[in-house]
Amino acid sequence: MTTTGKQIVNASTVPGLPYSAGVIANGFCFVAGQFGTDADDKPVGDVEEQTGLAIDHLEAVLRAAGSDLSRVVRTTVYLCSYDDFPAMNRAYRERFGENPPARVSLRVAELLFGARVEIDAIAVVPEG
Repeated sequence: MTTTGKQIVNASTVPGLPYSAGVIANGFCFVAGQFGTDADDKPVGDVEEQTGLAIDHLEAVLRAAGSDLSRVVRTTVYLCSYDDFPAMNRAYRERFGENPPARVSLRVAELLFGARVEIDAIAVVPEG
């Protein structure tokens, strides 16, 4: 923990960009937007595949923070087209199940790396 009351989560990020993959503060982990991209930041597959991979990346940050997907309380999903909403929902439902977190979904003009979906999250971090 730093003197500012926050802890940076060491997880893979895009080299050279000024952000943290996750930050723990006051019992929560705030995870930066994650994409369905490969190691070279290239989008992988269609929106459903990108959504699944973005959630995999979220999960990796959460695990590094000592949390997991079951503790996510809120997500924000950014889509380039609302036509992609059904495909995103299929992958999202598969990963978050019957009791998903609260969610905001937004349409944006474009996303980094040419991705079709980006997801950020807030999760509870258990004490200890």
